[in-house]
Amino acid sequence: MTSDYLNPWVYKGKVFDPSEEELKEWVGFCYRLTELETGKMYIGKKFFWKPKTLPITKKRKRRVKTKVLSDWKEYYGSSESVKLLVEQGTPFKREILHLARTKGECSYLEAKEQFDKDVLLRDEYYNEFIGCKIHSKHISKKMKEEVEVRVSGVPYKVPRKDLNI
Repeated sequence: MTSDYLNPWVYKGKVFDPSEEELKEWVGFCYRLTELETGKMYIGKKFFWKPKTLPITKKRKRRVKTKVLSDWKEYYGSSESVKLLVEQGTPFKREILHLARTKGECSYLEAKEQFDKDVLLRDEYYNEFIGCKIHSKHISKKMKEEVEVRVSGVPYKVPRKDLNI
């Protein structure tokens, strides 16, 4: 699959370039940027959609809230260091680690990846802070029912009930 944008996101080893219709089931994603020259990384999240309020018109008596696609295809993170490097032409690999169905799930996955990788303690990450506030009711039932287990380094999603934990 080819992409209609430069330096496309990669998900599970393939270029990620879904149609707007295919994106409707997802809210956002957790990602990793890797600077190709140094291997230094950044872990973050991005939402596919942003809110838009349509103004009052002669035909529309009230403002209408809707969603439109965000700038996710051109996005390189909120880190000022990374944004500066991108402006200078430094090449980065852009990988989607997880797709999320809710904002809460997206925030949880980002924080989990950041804590699991010790991004604040290791010099090979650009991350300078971890910010999250997540309520359990914002995590999908499916996500609560599955656990990721690694066998020989390969991740597998396993129903929690099958692990006797």
